[in-house]
Formats: sequence, C-alpha cells, structure tokens
Amino acid sequence: MADYTAPEVLDDIIVPSPEEGATAELKPNPAVAKFMEPLGFPPPLSADMEDWPANKEEWEKAGGGKALGLSKMGNLLEKYRSLKVYMDICVKCGSCTDKCHYYIGTQDPNNMPVKRADLMRSVYRRHFTVPGKVAPGLVGAEDFDKEMLDKWITYFHQCSQCRRCSVFCPYGIDTAEVTMAARELMDSIGVGHKYSAEIVGKVHVIGNNLGIPQPALEGTLQFLEEDILDETGHEVRLPLDEKDADVLFIAPSADFFSEPHIQSLIGYAKVFHQAGIRYTFSSYASEAANFGMFMGSYDQMKKISKRIADQARELNVKRIVVGECGHAWRVAYSFWNTLNGPFDFLDPRFPVPQHVCEFTNDLIMRGGLTLDKEANDEYTVTMHDSCNVARASRMGPNPGGQFDIPRALIKASCNKYVEMDPETTHEKTFCCGGGGGLLTDELMDLRIKGALPRVTALKQVMENDGVNYMALICAICKAQFSKILPMYGIPMDTVGGVHQLVSNAIKLGDKKGLV
Repeated sequence: MADYTAPEVLDDIIVPSPEEGATAELKPNPAVAKFMEPLGFPPPLSADMEDWPANKEEWEKAGGGKALGLSKMGNLLEKYRSLKVYMDICVKCGSCTDKCHYYIGTQDPNNMPVKRADLMRSVYRRHFTVPGKVAPGLVGAEDFDKEMLDKWITYFHQCSQCRRCSVFCPYGIDTAEVTMAARELMDSIGVGHKYSAEIVGKVHVIGNNLGIPQPALEGTLQFLEEDILDETGHEVRLPLDEKDADVLFIAPSADFFSEPHIQSLIGYAKVFHQAGIRYTFSSYASEAANFGMFMGSYDQMKKISKRIADQARELNVKRIVVGECGHAWRVAYSFWNTLNGPFDFLDPRFPVPQHVCEFTNDLIMRGGLTLDKEANDEYTVTMHDSCNVARASRMGPNPGGQFDIPRALIKASCNKYVEMDPETTHEKTFCCGGGGGLLTDELMDLRIKGALPRVTALKQVMENDGVNYMALICAICKAQFSKILPMYGIPMDTVGGVHQLVSNAIKLGDKKGLV
C-alpha cells in the first residue's frame, strides 16, 4: 500500500485558502465492459481513459460520446424538474463554499460545492440556454468536450453526496442530486466507476455487495450462534431464509464479516432473542446497501431494492427492519415506497421501513429489554451522525428522531456520553470522507483528507472529555474510520456501532414475547 500523510489536525476546523488543481490527479478507476454491460450501460470508449477522442467529430465516431451525453442531459433536465431549477437558481452567494469536508481537507476550489456544480451548470448554459448559445463567454458557458469530461470524472467523484452544503444554501440547492445526475450521465456514455459498478453487479448475481454466497452466509451465522452461546450461555439464533417470521431483517453485508460491524450484528440478534420476536435474514436479499444511488441510477436503485420487496412477500413476513447503514436507510426511507411500493402486504401497525434503532428503542420504551449501563463503563461515548441519516431521512414519528433515537439508545446503554461540537453534529454533521461510492483504495488520499473535519471534532472531545468510543449507525462510516483514524494517531477500536453498545449492555433471560 502507498504511503499517505494525514493533514495536521489543528485545535479547530480551519477553512483553507484555495489551491487550484490540488486533487486534479485523483480519479476513480474506470469500469470496464464486463462491469458496465450487465447493468445496461455501454462499454467504455477506452479502457485507460487516456486516448479519448479530443474533438466532436472523433468523439461522435467513436461511440457518440458527446452527442449521447448531451442527449442524456436533456433527458435528465426534462425528467427531474428539480435539476433544471438547480441549474438556474444559483446566485454564487458563497454560502456553501467552505462547507464541504473535501474542500476543507484538500483545498481544491473545484471541491467547493458551487464550483463542482458549475462543471455541470456551465455545460447546461452552453447547450440548453439561449444566452449560452449566443454569447457563451459572457455567461460562463462551456462546451462538453474531453477536458470538461475529465473534470467531471475527477470532481463528481470527489463528492460523497452528503448534502451538508444544501443545509446552508439559502435556495436549497441539492448538490447531491447534481452529482447523481452527472454520474448517471457518465454511466450512459460508458464512463463508469469500477468500484460502484462491480458492487452493483454482485448484488444482482449473488445478493450482496461483498459477493457472499448462500453457503458462506449460512456458515457465518451458524458460527456466530455458537460464539454467542459460548460467551453468554444463551441460544441466540441468527436464522436464514425462514418463512412466516415476524420480521425480515436487512443488514449491510459488512455486518456479516467485518469488524467492528459484526459486533452490531450480534447486538441485533440479542435484541430479537430477548424480545421473543421471530425474525429472519435472507440469502437472496442479503444487502441493505444500495450503490445504485452512488451511480446516480434510479433504475439500479429500483432493481436492488426490489429484491427486498420480493423476498418480504416470498417469506411472508409482517414487517421489514433495516440495520445500521446510512445510505441504505436513505434509500429505504426516501425511495422504497416510490420505487417498489405499495407495501400493503405488510402489517399496517408498523412503519415501512423501520430502522433498527427505532425498533430497539421502542422495545426499551415498552419494557421489552433490560440494559446494564455499567457494562459499558470502560467507554466515554460520542456520536457521529451519518450524513445520509442526518440529512435525508427521519426515524420514528417525530421530527429529529434520526438524532434523538440513536442517542437515546446510547444513553440507555452507557453512563458516559459527550456531544461533539454542535457545528459538526445533527444536520450540520460532516461526512466520514468515504461515502458516495468513494470507499476505494485509489481515492485513499481523498478519503484521508476528507475525514479531517470529523477527526478534528473527535480529537477535541477525546482530549477534553476523555472520549474513547465514537458510536456510528453506518457501515461505510465504520469501514472508513477503522481505516483512516489510525493514520491520524487514533486507535481503530475507537469506532463501533450503536448496537455494539446495546449488545454489551443487554441482559439476556426470560423472553418478553413482544411484537
């Protein structure tokens, strides 16, 4: 692995001076034909992306890249009215310029949200507005040529779709939607990201991002049952593909194999066991995550989430509960009912979907679980709000539940809890730096620098309040921080799931038999 140097962590988050082209060399690995074609996208014009045709005539001969791209852009503008609004209403007020974790970490001005969005906005003006066609130089209109495409490839893969900038935009411009549209357009002309395309392909063939086949998944769950029995003396089940269960539980596949994720998986199982609620995992729909969103493809989002809806019908469950995964919850909460609804075959007493934190908190409120806070006395805990949960969803019946419910679980599970700087939590939370399909090795330098704002806030409470555990409800955040924090001198085991704390604290005994 290459050597990387983490930026210096200062006492406070400092907005840096811009450094033109600071991360211009950071590009995602391109998806080759074997990853693109099964998803319905054309193969790349060039495998190495270096000999892309430089002018309109050559490009169109090589596969219609420019013409096809502009046609797709016109289609997106017509299909998504919000996108056209976002192209027209930005007034360059500057409210978003210093809000992106990637700009703070990299200093590249193209990572200012307004400048990144302008890469699309300038093409829109050139080809879809009268002033841009008549006097392009006066309105910042630019052609969709190879140079512009290269910038799109680079900087639309230096956006994690976290939407922090949108919180501060007085017009509510959703930069994540702009990034999704740009990626959807690039996919349509064969310019895909290998990491995301390969993962989506695995889901369609096997059922999960990691490519875990059914026998391996079954063996893992059986091993965990034995491990829990040895540790607790209780026969806690992790059932697979069982019909007529009360709950279909959809976890991110990292929960089955990775640390610290698997500790939360054990926590989920203990919760179901103690509550006496029958549940099942599915080998066919063994993935909560949905990288169709990171590709910007609603078609792929629909196909992936359809596996879950189909399996809920096939297994004849009463409700669906989603595990600790940030963007999975965004897709479930914001898109499932539109893409694959209605879910009128499920029990109407329960929300569709339901987050596992909401599920567990409800059990605690109804006396279904008993927790021993002292079991976590070795920890002083803080909470990192995952961006897709914080800014693209709700949880429970009340506004702000996506913040209140996970914290309620933490406080029910431990005695010592500390908040980080309020400018870095709740709806203002910073992304972990690895979201949006960017959790890949070729973008490691970007990931390290993108984590700087969160690391700064975390170090403040570590030094001032003795924090030694940062609780997460996102599989990508867990993977990102486990890899990145040691580069900043913070132990890997500082991070863990909310249900890892629940797992430590839960008292197993007579089942309550709740629903």
